[in-house]
Amino acid sequence: MPPSLFPSAFPSGLVSLGMQRPRAFRRSRLLIVGCGDVGQRVLRELGGRLRVRALTSSPERLPALRQLGVTPLVGSLDAPASLARLAGLASRVLHLAPPPGSGACDARTAALLVALSRRGGLRSLVYGSTTGVYGDAGGAFFDETRAVAPQSDRARRRVDAEQRLRAFGHRQALVQGAAVGILRIPGIYAVGREGGDPRERVRRGSAVLVREHDVFTNHIHADDLARACLLALWRVRPQRVLHVCDDTQHLMGDHFDLVADLSGLPRPPRLSREDLRAQVSPMQWSFLCESRRLSNVRMKHELGLVLRHPGLSLEPSPLDMGATPIG
Repeated sequence: MPPSLFPSAFPSGLVSLGMQRPRAFRRSRLLIVGCGDVGQRVLRELGGRLRVRALTSSPERLPALRQLGVTPLVGSLDAPASLARLAGLASRVLHLAPPPGSGACDARTAALLVALSRRGGLRSLVYGSTTGVYGDAGGAFFDETRAVAPQSDRARRRVDAEQRLRAFGHRQALVQGAAVGILRIPGIYAVGREGGDPRERVRRGSAVLVREHDVFTNHIHADDLARACLLALWRVRPQRVLHVCDDTQHLMGDHFDLVADLSGLPRPPRLSREDLRAQVSPMQWSFLCESRRLSNVRMKHELGLVLRHPGLSLEPSPLDMGATPIG
């Protein structure tokens, strides 16, 4: 079993989550909405210690979910009528599903919240948002009190989801004391993670900006993100926003230089803003136009999370066991 938030002596290990009643923990029911790579790492961290259900829109993925020890539920956030059975189904919900691919609103989160509001019993809901909601901060270092300033529809959809969740959380806190928390997440990486293995970009020879034009970038290892999600389900304060990021504050080019050095690969070429913009897609360019440095003090103090990967780590992960997309 991979290293866990819970030591091998299970009841005493619950102290690490601040739980005083192991029996109450075992009675908790978790619903994961968006059970991709990070959701599957959450499951492996739990190690079967909790009853878990996961929403999937793809019937062909039911066997893969069952193999992970999960009870799968077929439904789609794009088909609100299919979500009726979610009402009252779980005491804790982890919402990791992405918003729609276009527009400025997140109708998926809206549909989920309507379904959850039909019945009580919710104790906590944790949403995985993005640090892209801040837009470009000119390299400034800041905490969660900074105002959002989204610069793309992709980020505006996340702000819309956050606003809906905070309104829902306010109502839930008044009615039944439930806590709704928002995790603002930067670039997620791990060796072997599909679309998130930093070595792949270096192997492709993808260029980065010259130092005088470069931007600060932020990261979190997928394992540490999974652990933060779990801790937040029990420890997050109502209406709280948390940065979930590691301790690094690197310029993007320096980050990929380090990836190359640790991997024995050539460092990526450096280009001016004009030359690089001509080579990348509009979405890729949008990431290269935003520079910020994030404080993770609140995450450490309020969740009690001790990062396994405070800096760049290219070691194989014990929680990465060939995760497959499940959604």
